[in-house]
Amino acid sequence: MADTAGIKSAMEALADQFNLKIVDDSKKDESSSEESGVETPSTTKEVDPALKDASVGSISNIKDLYQGPEDSQGRAQWLDKYPEDAEEAAENEETEKYAFIARKKKCYSGRKKFDIDSIIVNSPKVKEVLDKVFVKYPGVTCTLDRLVFDAPFEPFVHRWSEFKDAVESERDALTRTHLGLLHKLLSEELKDTIKALEDYVLHGVTTFEHVWAIFHPGCTVYSRSDGVPTALSFHSGSYESGQCGKYFLLTLEPIGWNGTAFGRGTERVAIYSFTGTRPIKDLNACPLSFHPEKDGIRAALVQRGKKYEELAGYHYKAYEGVALSWNAQGKLIPITVGGRIIIDTESFDRHNPTKSESYGDDLNEADFTVSEAPTSFKAMVSSLENDFGAEQAAPKIRLTADGHLICKSSVPGYSLKLKKWMLFFVDFVKEIVWNDNAFSKLVLPDDTKDLLMSFVESQVENKNTFDDVIQGKGKGIIMLLSGPPGVGKTLTAESVAESMHIPLYMMSAGDLGIRPEEVEDALQKILEMVAKWDAILLLDECDVFLEERTANDLERNKLVSIFLRTLEYYEGILFLTTNRVANMDAAFQSRIHISMEYSNLTREARRQIWANFLELSKQASEISEEDLDYLSGVNLNGRQIKNILKTSFLLSMRKKTPLKREFVDVVLAIEGRRPDV
Repeated sequence: MADTAGIKSAMEALADQFNLKIVDDSKKDESSSEESGVETPSTTKEVDPALKDASVGSISNIKDLYQGPEDSQGRAQWLDKYPEDAEEAAENEETEKYAFIARKKKCYSGRKKFDIDSIIVNSPKVKEVLDKVFVKYPGVTCTLDRLVFDAPFEPFVHRWSEFKDAVESERDALTRTHLGLLHKLLSEELKDTIKALEDYVLHGVTTFEHVWAIFHPGCTVYSRSDGVPTALSFHSGSYESGQCGKYFLLTLEPIGWNGTAFGRGTERVAIYSFTGTRPIKDLNACPLSFHPEKDGIRAALVQRGKKYEELAGYHYKAYEGVALSWNAQGKLIPITVGGRIIIDTESFDRHNPTKSESYGDDLNEADFTVSEAPTSFKAMVSSLENDFGAEQAAPKIRLTADGHLICKSSVPGYSLKLKKWMLFFVDFVKEIVWNDNAFSKLVLPDDTKDLLMSFVESQVENKNTFDDVIQGKGKGIIMLLSGPPGVGKTLTAESVAESMHIPLYMMSAGDLGIRPEEVEDALQKILEMVAKWDAILLLDECDVFLEERTANDLERNKLVSIFLRTLEYYEGILFLTTNRVANMDAAFQSRIHISMEYSNLTREARRQIWANFLELSKQASEISEEDLDYLSGVNLNGRQIKNILKTSFLLSMRKKTPLKREFVDVVLAIEGRRPDV
């Protein structure tokens, strides 16, 4: 019994030490047996009598539910019970009376107890000062009733010198006191960031953690977009994460032409995470002010921007260099392009709506000047939307040097050689070197040439003076050139376009497809483009589309019908060439304004063609007049003469001597082995 008492006293002592309670099982059983006869109360909550007979949504009151504790899977239910651990809100009418509220959180860096999470500015006087400090700073509106700045306080870091000047220059005593409190608070919080930034700027390096600090909103950013030096205006930046890790995403603004007016667009450049420090100039994008060659870069980009401004609207130019096109996946790829191009943003956007770029944001005041002072707001808007595409229209706005600096590096246009819409770099766009002697070299009777040129010139200058009974019908002019191969049919259209300094669009069956619906759609687009550009359209070897209809081939009949209907409403100049005019459908005869038949070349014509090709060649030649008399007697067409001369020149270059008659004889001997000669 003594042992039992000792054990009991020892257990009580342990229970007191650990604040535990000893339950007597015997008493517990008695208590249980006593309560077993008592009826267990019901857990069902009593219903408020007012709710018992009420219909849905009929009680004029608000019922509050509170989020309950989360389970192991992070799920929580809404409960009727008020949370016991809920604290009263710290921000109330009393805290609003303070000039500033600094919300702090625990700091785990080991350098201080707390970090400032955000600062709430309540002082109206300070808001007025900050409104001037952060003028045009994106994302900051200092006139709000609740003005909150979140860490890491980018606006204050970027405008720290302006903020310090505002504090020092303030004359009102109360405002100066409030500004002093904010300056002291931020100086302590941002001292490490500002000191690191000053150190980075001094050494021209940065870390990925602080890369945001070197990009001030509105600063000019230098980057190599698509391998080409480009300057853009910085708008904002943020840290993001993706499949390739963390990166700092810059939102930049270039100036571009949208077809009717200049405006600002949006481009994005990513700076991916890196360890340690990196030279600022070696980043994917860096502030131009940090680049060691900033003066030279600025001068070159301003000059290119002037050229970009001149290319606004529609222009017919030459191009030699790399351009950008789209692959099957819709990604931009570089392609080497040479030849003539059409620069036309408005047509590009209409024919490629998914590839067009938006420049709908307004220009900044520093980007442009207005040549005429508008008398009203409506006139100002009209001047900003000046249409550069209108012929002889003098623009009412001009970009400044700051605007030229951030202009796009490429312009959208159409390659007449590749028959593709592309992006052309401004640096590679050149003026066309016209061959004004092309038409005079054309071997045709003078009266025929005069008639041909007069028709084309009159059509270009007066295409809207004549119309059909049905408006828009029959405004174009269609010329049929027929004859054997190599007599100058295609050259006629080319030389006319060259002498008139207008584009020539050479269309073939491959550009249109074979199915009727494809042909109609492609033909409609081509005719629309050509008519807008005042270009000459050449449909070479048109037999496949204009051949006479038969009762057995319905698909061909559809193609011919499409051409008949579409050409009726074409408003430009169309050259058709064929060497099978007898097979042409009769319905086309009434739609042709001029029909010219080319006969086989005469001896005099062949001599002239030999002489023309020799004169145009840049290589030395010893072909005499007697040689030309002999060669003109060989029955060849113009294309064969060109090919024979080209091969003969290759032989002379191999021998490293001027072109001689003997080289031509060698080639003619080889040609003589062909059964068709």
